[in-house]
Amino acid sequence: MHIGLGLPIADPRALPDWARRADSGPFSTLGLLDRLVYHNPEPLVTLALLAGITSRIKLQTEVLLAPLREPVLLAKQAATLDRLCGGRLVLGLGVGGRADDHEASGTDIRTRGRRLDHHIDLMRRLWAGEPYSATCGPIGPTPTSPVGPELLFGGYWLAALRRVARYGGGFLAAVAPDSAEPQFDTVRGLWRDHGRPGQPRIVAQVNVALGPEPVIDDARANISAYYRFLGNADLITSGLLTTPQHIRSTITQFHALGVDEVMLYCFGRDPDQADRIADIIG
Repeated sequence: MHIGLGLPIADPRALPDWARRADSGPFSTLGLLDRLVYHNPEPLVTLALLAGITSRIKLQTEVLLAPLREPVLLAKQAATLDRLCGGRLVLGLGVGGRADDHEASGTDIRTRGRRLDHHIDLMRRLWAGEPYSATCGPIGPTPTSPVGPELLFGGYWLAALRRVARYGGGFLAAVAPDSAEPQFDTVRGLWRDHGRPGQPRIVAQVNVALGPEPVIDDARANISAYYRFLGNADLITSGLLTTPQHIRSTITQFHALGVDEVMLYCFGRDPDQADRIADIIG
């Protein structure tokens, strides 16, 4: 099972340091969140920078809110980044649940699911080299694979889980291991129902903070601020993993559930956490 590192969003200037440490360590993937009405860095721009200073680690959006974006330009941006990083891009996609994000982008939150499906269908056609229309040619560059970057889908509702099977991607699950099995079973069942070979790729995301108390306090404060709109930020903060033993046991639980990769997401800004976490998983 692979272990990825989710990047903190509170200090964008520190992210190159995090990326270099992760690329030289045991991590499989760098992950980055997406929001519009927030102070996080834009993920595709940021991952393009990190692609230039890393050589092997995958670069993953967790999740990119595709309905907020125009699909043709998004297809071009994703294909460009995929080519520049040698096929290391993993495009995690979601619909976005904040009304203010949709207000700022001028999109209707009520149609976000349909917009995402339309975006994926169109992007897949463009990535395959098809013309945009009868009067408009192809949109390059082509990505490293004709089906485009690897896709992951995040979300909790059945429509999100169905996209995994419909588009042949993977499932990005922000869920604790003791409550994850029903979701995983549903995704795998839908996969079989769609006649997909093998198994869907399942990626679990958990929040971690490893270090002295100020590092943990910083992580809790940033988690609380980020998830305040949900109304249950305290519940999410309470799930923060703060000891080597808890992190290892959670990884072991996910391994038993057949998870392919666990993303250890850091909200605390101290980049020494990358080294501390590497020591306990290496």
